[in-house]
Amino acid sequence: PGPESLQPIATQLFTGSKASSHTKERYVYATPQPNDPMDMYRLLLAAVLLMSGPLPLPARQVGPAQPGDPARTAHTGRITFAATNIPPEKYQASDFLTTYALTPRSQLFMTAFMGKPLSEHLRELAPERTAAALDTLGSYQFSFYVDDQLVNVVNMPPGNVEAATMHTETIVRKPLIARPRQRTWGESIWNIFLMNGGQQALTEGKHVFKMEIRPFLQLPLRIFGKVIAEGQLAMDVRLDPAIDPDTVQLHTPQPYGGLAVSRDKFDVNRIKTLKGKTDAYVFKDITSVVVLKNGKLLIEEYFNGADRSTLHDVRSVGKSFASTAAGIAIGEGFLKSEAQPLKEFYNLKQFANYSPAKDNSTLRDLLTMSAVFEGNDDKRESAGNEEKMYPTADWVKFALDLPVDSLRPAGEWHYFTAGVVLLGDILHQRVPGGLEQYTDRKLFKPLGITQYKWQYTPRKVASTAGGIRLNALDLAKYGQLYQNGGKWNGRQLVPKGWVDKTFTRHEAIPGRENEYYGYLFWNRTYQVDGRAYETYYCSGNGGNKIFIFKDQPLVVVITATAYNTPYGHAQVDKMMQEYILPAALGKE
Repeated sequence: PGPESLQPIATQLFTGSKASSHTKERYVYATPQPNDPMDMYRLLLAAVLLMSGPLPLPARQVGPAQPGDPARTAHTGRITFAATNIPPEKYQASDFLTTYALTPRSQLFMTAFMGKPLSEHLRELAPERTAAALDTLGSYQFSFYVDDQLVNVVNMPPGNVEAATMHTETIVRKPLIARPRQRTWGESIWNIFLMNGGQQALTEGKHVFKMEIRPFLQLPLRIFGKVIAEGQLAMDVRLDPAIDPDTVQLHTPQPYGGLAVSRDKFDVNRIKTLKGKTDAYVFKDITSVVVLKNGKLLIEEYFNGADRSTLHDVRSVGKSFASTAAGIAIGEGFLKSEAQPLKEFYNLKQFANYSPAKDNSTLRDLLTMSAVFEGNDDKRESAGNEEKMYPTADWVKFALDLPVDSLRPAGEWHYFTAGVVLLGDILHQRVPGGLEQYTDRKLFKPLGITQYKWQYTPRKVASTAGGIRLNALDLAKYGQLYQNGGKWNGRQLVPKGWVDKTFTRHEAIPGRENEYYGYLFWNRTYQVDGRAYETYYCSGNGGNKIFIFKDQPLVVVITATAYNTPYGHAQVDKMMQEYILPAALGKE
């Protein structure tokens, strides 16, 4: 549920979607490797998703410079920077920044004066290639320096620059930081820079930031051209402002539908600091933080216009509700067990790519993201990637038509949204009244949850891919239900045995250390002040979480709208480790 630390050699892909908790591959970057005599850096894969659609939005470009235009003559070869989005026709040399304060709310726009279109630069690299070939093989490379040290290099994949633009534009304008986000490749390359060394290099204080652009061709071996534009800024980094807790007022929780207010002590100043940093946009796009201790409301804070009534779009947090519904349905006999194979629900021979292995795939395989289908949301090229499912008219058919992945080791975990859609469809078939009515009767009403909103598949079935909307306190009640072993107000809503199976480390997450998967719940352990705090949790794109701690009487809900950003999940980990856990487990 978020980008992990990059390994020095291993290639890693970070992917995601409307309903998932990941970020998606878009760009190739390289980090400095002084032991490499060839390029001084190794090429690694990384990524940032720019919302929906298979490619980032086209670059917003300034129109072609006219002969004699000062922009073409005086500034050719330069990258200039501005702190606001100045219209192209009004952008003048007096607007070019030489100094810049980087704060949590600042913006940064670049303009590159390239002298001639990208296609001409590419032709110099491979004059024997046709124009059409250059259009499909060529793109930009961006190099980032801090204090004269190369931090990383981003190669924008060919195909992301429109052919017409490649042949005409000599000036390129893009936001690197925009408020609100504009979902452009400029923002993506900036975020990759930050993710992969930029944050470490841009410590608080004064620095010199430099950026270079080169053309490159993606041939069997990459060919890079000379620098075609470069620019630098004296940058004063102020990303971590000091917060005076005495100036911050915490919200006073009030009882809410089955949740009494806790009288336990906590580190008030630490939570005030967290609130101040969130208000200052150090922690971005957070909408709520709720903490329950011993089943009572300890902390309740809202941000960015949200309040108690806000129904938060928590994306793939909704997948966990499919697990809950499955456990209730098994407990009531509408499903035999999670060992039931798909052949008991579908005639797989009526779908494409029939295989006995698909027949014998079980509900448990769907619950643990380990089914045999060739579906992996972490790989753009995967036949079953969720982004290929959403445009189709029948998501169930999409999933059942998929071939078996014969290359993946049997039982290996892979993030597979379409498999959770299958689970939802099976539940919809078997429970009385269908999935939506069943969960309302068996889960939401007993919890006192009356205000919520499903998203739906094209066939009008409640979508278990993700996207169910609830307010933060109702999300907390859902988490507390699991903290109570499936009980609410003395009534066993979810079988205790199912909660135990759900909170079992069934699958290790490949490429991550000490991270696991249960029955559509994640598992990890936080380290705080030398102590380990294990938690099972729901996770959704943007940094949406419900944490249920194993050995502490804590439930923590964080909702956010940082969808498809590199910081959405990482900042939640920082909030948990440095603020929420120490505060909730400490004393005032």
